[in-house]
Amino acid sequence: MLEDPLFWLFVLPGTVLGLYAQWRIKTNVTKYSQVPTLNGVTGAEVARRLLDAQGLQNVKVESTPGMLSDHYDPRAKVLRLSEKVYHVQNVAAAGIAAHEAGHALQDAEDYFPMEARTYIVPVVQLAAQAAPWVFVLGLMLQMPVVAWTGVIMFGSSSFFALLTLPVEFNASKRAQELLVRYHIIQGEEQEEGVAQVLSAAAWTYVAAAVSALGVWIFYIFVLLRGRSQ
Repeated sequence: MLEDPLFWLFVLPGTVLGLYAQWRIKTNVTKYSQVPTLNGVTGAEVARRLLDAQGLQNVKVESTPGMLSDHYDPRAKVLRLSEKVYHVQNVAAAGIAAHEAGHALQDAEDYFPMEARTYIVPVVQLAAQAAPWVFVLGLMLQMPVVAWTGVIMFGSSSFFALLTLPVEFNASKRAQELLVRYHIIQGEEQEEGVAQVLSAAAWTYVAAAVSALGVWIFYIFVLLRGRSQ
């Protein structure tokens, strides 16, 4: 498969975008980690302030280990921030914390793309694990129906990646608006810093979507090419 030029044609764009996104995240987080927040508020305090302002006192804010492990758990109603966001007092941490608070607000408002993503996660995880085996089995047994079933299962990952885009973009938009509205960030430098950090993070989701679509299209081409031979 790796020797097939078509594989690289479809997969390489997502790989390049992923590397670009990682570079942007590292560059912008490093840069704006040097810009302090007003009154020295930490990422945890930013999240708590925004949640309380939106009437979400029931959502807990916790510290979690790992790098870039920040996430909102809609089932447990817990916003978890990595230690380098939870405890620190800079614009990069404020942006990341506000982004996760944006997810909590989406959950409270029953934002449809987020609700849909939450419910399909178990199905997508199962399909993604089984898809390669189903696809290869179909090829080995020369059973097109089975192979196409594997391709369709691959497609669930692409659908999930695409569904993630509006969820993440909307959370970032909410984050920037809330930070300005509640005067947690002020001034051109701080607003630019939050925008750059969140924009860099958004590129990782774009890269994931492009990569998932590329792999899916490649497998479709493999089957179509095999049928024409």
